[in-house]
Amino acid sequence: MLTALDIQVALLQELFKTNRCKLAHLRGDGLSMNRRAIALIAAILFIVSWIFPVVAGLVRNPTSLPKWWGTVDVALAFVVAVGVCLIPGLGRGNVDRQAEQTTYRIYRRSLHAILALGVVVILAGDRIKWANCATGFLWRTWLFLYILPWWFAAAGRLGN
Repeated sequence: MLTALDIQVALLQELFKTNRCKLAHLRGDGLSMNRRAIALIAAILFIVSWIFPVVAGLVRNPTSLPKWWGTVDVALAFVVAVGVCLIPGLGRGNVDRQAEQTTYRIYRRSLHAILALGVVVILAGDRIKWANCATGFLWRTWLFLYILPWWFAAAGRLGN
């Protein structure tokens, strides 16, 4: 008997097969603008997605949030997770030395952010509802850092 999870997995597998074919065209010659547009949309979605766990951690009473808050959070997180699967395909083969160096610098600075977050945990204590925000914030941050080299490759030089 098929469960809802089996159906979702099958749909996602079909989606990835279909998008792989489309990605081969997007990686091609004159479509770098499409890669940049997708990379920019992914960055915007990440930023908007990070708002949800931050607000969930800062609000005193989570039940005071609108009823649609959780649904939009989960839906946007799903869109971000699926959309991120496209970024490595768009950037594959285009990760150059500049993308590697920029990513390395961001990784190094992120180490300082971890230390700063430790200070925030100590100082904020119970004023932040860590149980409401830590998981969402951490997986989004991990995913962002993971795809960063491919994102730079897909975005190309935005000044061009």
